[in-house]
Amino acid sequence: MAKKQFKTESKKILDMMINSVYTNREIFLRELISNASDAIDKLYYKSLTDKKVDLDKDDFKIRIDIDKDNRILKITDNGIGMNEEELDTNLGIIAKSGSSLFKEINDNNKDINIIGQFGVGFYSAFMVANKIEVISKSFEDDAAHKWVSDGVDGYTISKADKDEYGTEIVLHIKDNTEEENYDEFLEERRIEGIVKKYSDYIKYPIVMEVTNRKLKEKKNEEEKDEYEEVREDKTLNSMIPLWKRSDDEVTEEEYNSFYSDKFFDYEAPLKVVHSSVEGQISYNSLLFIPSHAPYDYYTKEYEKGLQLYSNGVLIMDKCADLLPDYFSFVKGLVDSEDVSLNLSRELLQQDRQLKLIAKSIEKKIKSTLEELLENDREKYEQFFEAFGMQLKYGIYSSYGMNNEALKDLLMFYSSTEKKKVTLKEYVSRMKEDQKKIYYASGDSIEKIDMLPIVERFKEKGIEVLYLPDYVDEFTIQTLMEYDSKKFANVSSESEDLDTEEEKKELEKENKDAKDIFEEMKKALPAVKDVRFTNKLKNHPVCLSTEGNISLEMEKVLNAMPNGQEVKAEIVLEINDKHPIADKLKELYATDKEELNKYSKILYNQARLIEGLNVDNPSELAELICNYLSK
Repeated sequence: MAKKQFKTESKKILDMMINSVYTNREIFLRELISNASDAIDKLYYKSLTDKKVDLDKDDFKIRIDIDKDNRILKITDNGIGMNEEELDTNLGIIAKSGSSLFKEINDNNKDINIIGQFGVGFYSAFMVANKIEVISKSFEDDAAHKWVSDGVDGYTISKADKDEYGTEIVLHIKDNTEEENYDEFLEERRIEGIVKKYSDYIKYPIVMEVTNRKLKEKKNEEEKDEYEEVREDKTLNSMIPLWKRSDDEVTEEEYNSFYSDKFFDYEAPLKVVHSSVEGQISYNSLLFIPSHAPYDYYTKEYEKGLQLYSNGVLIMDKCADLLPDYFSFVKGLVDSEDVSLNLSRELLQQDRQLKLIAKSIEKKIKSTLEELLENDREKYEQFFEAFGMQLKYGIYSSYGMNNEALKDLLMFYSSTEKKKVTLKEYVSRMKEDQKKIYYASGDSIEKIDMLPIVERFKEKGIEVLYLPDYVDEFTIQTLMEYDSKKFANVSSESEDLDTEEEKKELEKENKDAKDIFEEMKKALPAVKDVRFTNKLKNHPVCLSTEGNISLEMEKVLNAMPNGQEVKAEIVLEINDKHPIADKLKELYATDKEELNKYSKILYNQARLIEGLNVDNPSELAELICNYLSK
């Protein structure tokens, strides 16, 4: 029997595929099962269009057999089969796809879904097999033929014995090497796992004989329980995708069970989004918003992405391109017939379809969250507690590009409402003459609430947003404004609530005390300025800043690894109505050395109020002890 040679181009492609294109060997089984499903589709279509062909769809199936002793893995289908010419054409020229040709011929028939790329994916089996035999009998031919190849050297085609129509693919699994374990592809559990992972929703049953442990029948009640191993056929796939059913046909329990099984989360999802989209691109999607963040969510190890299916066949387990980073918490899948795939099915030939799906998915997630915020506040607050940080980071990390998409989903703690509120809600309650949205930063809600400057705003009946998370102030500064209202830090020296008369009075006090402040600054090199303020009520001092870097931002930036040291432009503000103001004036006139010491104590006191570290604790302790001993 003369051996036929692959075309030169085919040899190169085969060698490239075996050695480099496929990054995951287990997908060979997905390819062969998809080809088997295609073959059955073709025969089923023939039964619909040819009245002479009478077939029962329930008889169709794909069978897998394992022969460990002879290192053989066999995949059999009762589909349309191939004659000698089709074997030569489809398997002799790599990338000659019978399925693609069939789809072109029947392109207008919406009932036919051809998954495989026969002649391309088929050759992925050489990743695990050193020899492949294909025994096939066409539905329209009395003779059967065998195609045999051991790789790039070529192939032979000869007559064979086969009673039933269909195709049988026999893989002679490679021996183990030091680097590779091929025995795994002869293990029942491994094969069952691969089928479940990639081909669970192939619409025909995939059957394999497996070993089950069963309880032996007792002769009497006194006998102990004994078990025996029984070999029996098992259908490995579930066949009907949950997402292709109408959402009113699926129960909450079914959604929760599917979510738990697929995404290994034993808490029910907060929200299920089940949709079917038709139009420029068509797809089914099943999305889940988790009720809590995974333990590794805010780490580099976390991988985002949705499962990507093509006609029920898993293409990618985590397709990151389907989700923007700020919605990376979403779990789920997308199934589309429109996604164009290359020969390996792992990489997209074109990304246009994927981008269209991703854009649609993003809009769907956003509208779902907006509806949740509007209709189920408690659930939304639970969601925001888990993933609000990611939304904030989505604004900050994009330098404002995502502002429009995310700003209405943000929430911050309110000084008046004593709970988290949206920016829209804050603006709706603003006083008529209020031009800015005020916020204050700190380590915690409790500490922010006790800041002297915050007290004054509350007394004036002005709502303040509390920002305790490290990313909060960066997010606010990236937003810049909301509904044409700019954001303002209550600690900023430019923000005050004074009348014109009060401003003039304070300006005169500061002008008169200019020499005192210059003297104090000599003792405080970290301070840019010292001034009197009337915004502290009963508190003696506070710190404010000039410029774009606040005290909280300074703290965050300096805590970052490999970050450069950042310094805010600090202003020490002294309550002009507090007795300490008179004491400073007295010391300036009588004892400048004591003024120096007082200045250091006041500055460090202000740092402690702000939740900042004291620069020199030993010096501060000594100064306080000296005054206590007097």
